[in-house]
Amino acid sequence: MSQHSLYWFTQDLRIHDNHALKAAQDSSHLLCIYIVDPRWFENKRWQHASMGGHRWSFVQDCLSDLAQKLQTLGQRLHIYYGKPEDIIPKLCHTYDLDHLLCARMAGSYEQATVKAIDDSLPSVTVDLIDHYTLFESLNLPVLLEEWPASYTPFRKIAEPVVTRNVLDSPTSLPPMPTLFTLPSIQRPNWVPAPAPSDCAFRGGETEALQHLNAYFSSELPLDYKNVRNALDGWDNSSKFSPWLNQGCLSARQVKSAIEQYESENGSNESTRWLYVELLWREYFQWSHHKIGAKLFRFRGVAKKGPLTSYYAERYQKWCNGQTPYALVNACMKELKTTGYLSNRGRQIVASCLVNELSIDWRYGAAWFEHQLVDYDVAANWGNWQYIAGVGADPRGGRHFNLEKQTSLYDPQGEYRKKWGGLVVGPLDSVDAADWPIMPPEQH
Repeated sequence: MSQHSLYWFTQDLRIHDNHALKAAQDSSHLLCIYIVDPRWFENKRWQHASMGGHRWSFVQDCLSDLAQKLQTLGQRLHIYYGKPEDIIPKLCHTYDLDHLLCARMAGSYEQATVKAIDDSLPSVTVDLIDHYTLFESLNLPVLLEEWPASYTPFRKIAEPVVTRNVLDSPTSLPPMPTLFTLPSIQRPNWVPAPAPSDCAFRGGETEALQHLNAYFSSELPLDYKNVRNALDGWDNSSKFSPWLNQGCLSARQVKSAIEQYESENGSNESTRWLYVELLWREYFQWSHHKIGAKLFRFRGVAKKGPLTSYYAERYQKWCNGQTPYALVNACMKELKTTGYLSNRGRQIVASCLVNELSIDWRYGAAWFEHQLVDYDVAANWGNWQYIAGVGADPRGGRHFNLEKQTSLYDPQGEYRKKWGGLVVGPLDSVDAADWPIMPPEQH
């Protein structure tokens, strides 16, 4: 029996190495959609919307590029605005669609949404495709029931495992449903208008493949481990994460590129470390599948939570780069201006929020979620748990000595100067009783 398929694009905005498109080729008809969810732009309990301007601009680039690529294959990308659990059942009923394809996602909200759709469509086959991750749910290196509590045991098991080959892009796709009429959908008022951004990344599979090819046509992979902790510089990390996390690149494409590079140029600790970092991303994805909503819980997977409170003034100063710590301020200003921050910078500012400012780590994770162009739910919240000492790490949290970090990574003050990282103090303007704190000379 022929299938009438609906492909719901989410974080798989590409046509190369796309197993959902391969599965869709057996269909008699295919409808390709992307849904802009109003909940992305609503302020949540942590005071910020999930989708900030940097990432939203990047996503729009991705969608434009994907639409062009689908058009060359005889298809179109239809963008809808609303809640997926409302839109998808309506489309399936209207056009007699009996097959839903979408990527398997780690996020608790995303999984709940897919379940709600599945429950409302008993006659529709829902296929969750494992192409956001290196591994597949049915072929994991270790069962979720036996999932390691820390990364190192996972790495030892997963590193030698052979993954699925990278797929070429399709040469054609099935036509749209016969009765499908192009909807007249206007952009709702709740969708943010494009805003100017100093973000260095441009979205889309075309940009992703160009960057992948440029990086692995250079000597940069051979020096990756030596420079990966630098605070600044385009060449000091691979910069794959924005495209990986919107699915413009697959993790398998990156792994394949590493292996090809090593076969042509030889391997060393740096090239191997690129794969180690890719496995970190993988570990966070499947850990989220394992622990579910505990990823967002104050005490995480630990027996008790950290000793923190909530200081509204301190939090705002941290977000805006106005703390007594110049290096932290520079990092936070770069994040707000560009939507990006080095891995070392992310660890430094997270440690400051948790340890120096004594603030609930989840507010920091939410600010990163709002600002980062390369936001990924599992990696972002998992890394914050790691710093706060409530995640997958037997040694507890991480407390970075800010003076030492400054001397190691910005000894000449160039990074602080570039981003206006000045010492701003005092930390608090009022005491615990809400009395103004006067400078020492005014006592």
